[in-house]
Amino acid sequence: MIPVMRPVLGDEEAEAAAEAVRSGWVAQGPRVAAFERAFAERVGAGHGVAVSSCTTALHLALHALGTGPGDEVVVPSFSFIATANAVRYCGATPVFADVDEVTGNLTAETVAPVLSSRTKAVLAVHQGGMPADIASLREACGEIPVLEDAACAAGSTLGGRPVGAGALLAAWSFHPRKLLTTGEGGMITTDDGDLAARLRRLREHGMSVSAADRHAAGTAVVEQYLETGFNYRMTDIQAAVGLVQLTRLDGIVAQRRELAARYHELLDGVPGLRAVRDPVHGTTNYQAFWVLLDNDVPVARNDLLTLLAAEGISARRGIMAAHLEPAYAGHPHPPLPVTEKLSTRSLILPLHHELTAADQERIVGLLARAVAATPVP
Repeated sequence: MIPVMRPVLGDEEAEAAAEAVRSGWVAQGPRVAAFERAFAERVGAGHGVAVSSCTTALHLALHALGTGPGDEVVVPSFSFIATANAVRYCGATPVFADVDEVTGNLTAETVAPVLSSRTKAVLAVHQGGMPADIASLREACGEIPVLEDAACAAGSTLGGRPVGAGALLAAWSFHPRKLLTTGEGGMITTDDGDLAARLRRLREHGMSVSAADRHAAGTAVVEQYLETGFNYRMTDIQAAVGLVQLTRLDGIVAQRRELAARYHELLDGVPGLRAVRDPVHGTTNYQAFWVLLDNDVPVARNDLLTLLAAEGISARRGIMAAHLEPAYAGHPHPPLPVTEKLSTRSLILPLHHELTAADQERIVGLLARAVAATPVP
């Protein structure tokens, strides 16, 4: 079986995790603080706040803005369902906007029609590592804050800078499907020091002083609970792995872009398929390499996934459309024709560090015969 994704993990990560275990400090501690600093520096942000997942990062970011009942937050339906769910966690209403067909991202043109006097924020997703045009979104939104769901975007660039640089709040994922993984885990980055300090309190039950700082004080410290907070902490074991992973990021991105270029060469001669590519405003890390089937392709997307699986190739459906899921049945939304086309007519191809040129040729060969309605031998 050719997997769709495989994390880049080695002896260095195993030893770093073991060292954290041997240290006796396995909960949130000095390695988490070191990982926060290193990751924030890598993405061009002033501060990093490590948390338990990107979902909790999104929730904390929205909560810190005071998002609550009566508020609306504009989100793409074309995203993993956690993007919309984080809005619901705050008691607010997710408002779905359509996306651009080429990038799969929100644009100024798709967001403008759904802004209202109740819009608290716009949550832009850098979908599959594809950088969204944040500058245009900010201009269109005026005083409405634009938050960034950068779950998939570590290593992508926007306007010559890392995605997330200059963001009011950006949320990141370290799930194993992402380029940089800690098993589970997430991060919030921001340039606002006061906001970062509050987010650190909120992730740890709203405590006035963290457990790590109490331990380091060397004297009795009685903490206070300044507001209702959450248990959204990252462990030092995870952070130890993350610090090693961060040293690999540039190499991982370079290799994925080489593999993507190989896919482009092979797919250029296949009619009926369009592969994802860099936008004019940045570069993608190709966290997801997806292809869109033209309307006249004679094979359905799900049938194509079944065919590939039968041949030992683990592909995936394209990015989900949250508004089509049972959890959002009956949720009002405007027409979302591009979202529905991308979600139902696209699939994600395998892309990882162990993928060979022969694997790619085999995958594209099967695709070419299927879209041409030629029997597969």
